[in-house]
Amino acid sequence: MADSKKLPDRLTRKGGRAVRKALAKTRSGVEKVPGPSPNPATNVLIAEILVRSAGRLARRALEKGMLKARFEREQAVAIIEGRGLAHTLVTTTVARVATRSVPGALLVGGGLLAKTLFDRSISRRQAQRRGEKALAEQEAQADDLKL
Repeated sequence: MADSKKLPDRLTRKGGRAVRKALAKTRSGVEKVPGPSPNPATNVLIAEILVRSAGRLARRALEKGMLKARFEREQAVAIIEGRGLAHTLVTTTVARVATRSVPGALLVGGGLLAKTLFDRSISRRQAQRRGEKALAEQEAQADDLKL
């Protein structure tokens, strides 16, 4: 919002007036929309939970869809459920590093590129065997959790 106050100054007088008018109208419209709670902090918390939940559901659906292309539905679900805490923590940390800064994104992107190039440098069959072995271990962990 700090930049929005500087924007009208950069425009012509007529354009600046139009921008100020649009911003005032937008702010007054947003203030009229009530959240579920009169407490704005609670509304932000609710929005954060909704966004995170939707992101998690979308991620799970995407992962299952990718695995279903190669595995049976039940097997794909077992692979996703069989991931351990360490795997979840590592992927969460890497994603956070990648999204917090440009150097982090470059570091993570470079690492993913290196891993892809490494996988391509070994034979296709060996890479597939390694991947299938890792997924089979995750599936076995899911089976162990059900017992």
